[in-house]
Amino acid sequence: MTTVIIGAGPAGRLAASELGRNNEEVILIEKKHIAGTCLNEGCMVICALNDIAKLLNSAERFENLNLIKSKITINYQQITEKIKETQEKLRNIEEAENKNLGNKIIYGEAKIQKENNKITVEVNNEKYTPEKILIATGSRPYLPNIPGIENAITSKDILNLKNTPEKLNIIGGGMIAIELANIFSSFGSEVHILARNTILKDLDEDLREFTIKHLLKKINIHENTTVTKITENKTITEEREFEGTTLVATGRIPNSELVKDIVELNPDNSIKVDKTMKTSNPNIYAAGDVTGGIQLTPVARREGIIASRNIMGTHSEINYNNIPESLTLDMDVSFIKNTKKEEATRELKQPGGAGPEVFWKLLNDKTGITKIKFNKKDEIVDAYAISPSGVGDTAYIAFLMNMGITKEDFDKFLELHPSTDTYYKILKFLN
Repeated sequence: MTTVIIGAGPAGRLAASELGRNNEEVILIEKKHIAGTCLNEGCMVICALNDIAKLLNSAERFENLNLIKSKITINYQQITEKIKETQEKLRNIEEAENKNLGNKIIYGEAKIQKENNKITVEVNNEKYTPEKILIATGSRPYLPNIPGIENAITSKDILNLKNTPEKLNIIGGGMIAIELANIFSSFGSEVHILARNTILKDLDEDLREFTIKHLLKKINIHENTTVTKITENKTITEEREFEGTTLVATGRIPNSELVKDIVELNPDNSIKVDKTMKTSNPNIYAAGDVTGGIQLTPVARREGIIASRNIMGTHSEINYNNIPESLTLDMDVSFIKNTKKEEATRELKQPGGAGPEVFWKLLNDKTGITKIKFNKKDEIVDAYAISPSGVGDTAYIAFLMNMGITKEDFDKFLELHPSTDTYYKILKFLN
């Protein structure tokens, strides 16, 4: 059986790997770069830039404590060139992994047509009629209907900037907007966030307050602000004008145009799928950002694997319970979505403690915060942390939540020291 996968991001690539490991014939079609948004213009780019932002912030912190004397300057163009060099190495690795499984990779723009009740995929003037198709074409930045929007840049453009903008106005108040604001303010830009509502509106209020007060202190935040026009060097709102480069980070939209006349779409134009990642066409599956929902790399990977297993005839269903998320800043802001909407009966919280990457922050009482909510059975229903180790800590808590562990069960947990994980302190020592 031949499966054509369109899109080689996390969903498509993982699906291709799963199929290849099971000796299935796979044709993986990618329009531009393997590894998708995450590596090429998304979370890996954010992480790479944030590593340097953290270094600059640490140097400033140690200098303020009179521990070191440093005058660090950055070369933004050199930074972006090295990121692109690293991306190329990772693409080669990803490509080699798939080819070693026997998968065929084709670079080009795919087209899909329905001919005589059969679906045909065309790429580079070659036609294929596979038994199954997986659409994993991802998403792209949403551009709001603002006069002069063509003068703005998006997250796709940040590696092509020649220099760090002297002044940067970011439209949006979600996670991408905040992460980019943190990076460029750390690099020395004067950053203004222009949010139509409140920033990070879905974040737990304790975490939101800490984030704004301690992690975004260099950033000028303007909430409930409407942008009316964008020029080449200004962002204009109803109240005032902001000089500088405009960056739009107002969400993402699915790349579903390829199959809009072949499968059923949701109201937001994402591809409608069931729990097996099957579309309205029984031979076409979809996974990743193109299906809407939770737009995270680990979720896309899971969806891709679920789709591949069902393509092979092994029934498997997606489960979105307790998905861990994070916001990449000077300290990671991590949290878990309470997808079951289970009511909490009590909560316990405490500040972060001393440990790796946070010891010197203790002098200024900026070591983070951890909070856990419980139900009547003392099972965890929500967990939040601002900590250098928050990403890993929150991921394992999400896994344990899905296992239904209670606070009492955690008595068996033996922590690793030194650590900035305070989940175990709450679960073992607080009542």
